[in-house]
Amino acid sequence: MSKRLGRGLDALIPSLSVNDDDKVIEIDLKQLRANPYQPRTTFQDESIRELAESIRQHGVIQPIIVRTVLKGYEIIAGERRCRASQLCGNTTIPAVVRNFTDQQVMEIALIENLQREDLNAIELAVAYQAIMDKFDLTQEELSLKVGKSRSHIANFLRLLSLPGDIKDSVSRGTISMGHARALVGVKEDKVRKELAKQIVSNEWSVRELEKAIQDLEHKKPEKAVAKLKKRDPYVESLEETLRERFKTTVKIKASKDKGKIELSYYNKQDLERLLDLLQS
Repeated sequence: MSKRLGRGLDALIPSLSVNDDDKVIEIDLKQLRANPYQPRTTFQDESIRELAESIRQHGVIQPIIVRTVLKGYEIIAGERRCRASQLCGNTTIPAVVRNFTDQQVMEIALIENLQREDLNAIELAVAYQAIMDKFDLTQEELSLKVGKSRSHIANFLRLLSLPGDIKDSVSRGTISMGHARALVGVKEDKVRKELAKQIVSNEWSVRELEKAIQDLEHKKPEKAVAKLKKRDPYVESLEETLRERFKTTVKIKASKDKGKIELSYYNKQDLERLLDLLQS
């Protein structure tokens, strides 16, 4: 599969297009299971209802794409059509069977959502992290696949370091991506959570949040600021090497007679991945 996935699904993955030569079959909806790599965790009820009404009047115009799996079929493209068909009481749906690898399925699910129905920022960050973990990709390699800059990928992945309740707020749209990016720069979770409350209760703009963060920084005791030292370039170089090796945030903290290395993980799967790398 091409690594340049920024130009449109049909141009990049022709096998998602249904043509006159394809064999379209009717599949029992009960035989279908969701794409395990589907990054979207929430679907807009109103848009599903509108699609269901269209299907009720005109039928499913575009067959879904599936692949054969044990005891049925797995949806590659068309989960919204499946949900809408169920909602309007249909028992079957027209489909075309294709052969796809796991990597192709994951990429299709991500790109289809990116281009056709935007994911929220946290869903997108989780999807980026999942595809990097599953197929051992660097941020640079992923950026080529999805047609986005490396900095774009990095900015979204940083959101995964936020506390769970703040990530939930971003998912619901209570806190914007701009607010979340500003909160990532705050070190203490306690302060992050308090700022998040202020964003909602005071309806702060991103600029107002940034000013509040700056004010907090300025309130730090001068003695504490004076103690800040320029970091050792050798340590920074090692951190960068380890970040590339483990594909996660790495912090090296050194004191006079001892030091420690901190590796960040974002879920159980990510922790298991790191443990495997450490043992290899």
